[in-house]
Amino acid sequence: MTDVSSMEVTFTAPMPGLESSNAFTLRGVDGAPALFALEASAGLAVRLFVADAAVYVPGYAPDLPSSAVEAGQTTTLLVVTPGPGEPTVNLAAPIVLNPGTGLCTQLVLDGKNYPLRAPLAADRTESAG
Repeated sequence: MTDVSSMEVTFTAPMPGLESSNAFTLRGVDGAPALFALEASAGLAVRLFVADAAVYVPGYAPDLPSSAVEAGQTTTLLVVTPGPGEPTVNLAAPIVLNPGTGLCTQLVLDGKNYPLRAPLAADRTESAG
């Protein structure tokens, strides 16, 4: 999903901490393939950065609930946390998106297999689990 310039997305349930909004716009970041800004459409002045897991963490393969897979939600996005050093991604709470419908869900994975802050690297090849 590297070629998205802009699309409206709707969360099936609000993201934790952002309960007052479930409508967002996903915009590609110029010069950064598979990196997106997720901006609240109304009510909140919120912008999160998200990265396509297939590009930035290719070994990332959590067990997804069958309901997400059955609904055709196939693109996994990871919330990016910028910082003074290397940016990180949250592997414990992926966003699963159906690019065809714009519906998405943020999952909170059970267990301790995936960290909240894993290094973000476009050339990362090792498994993330």
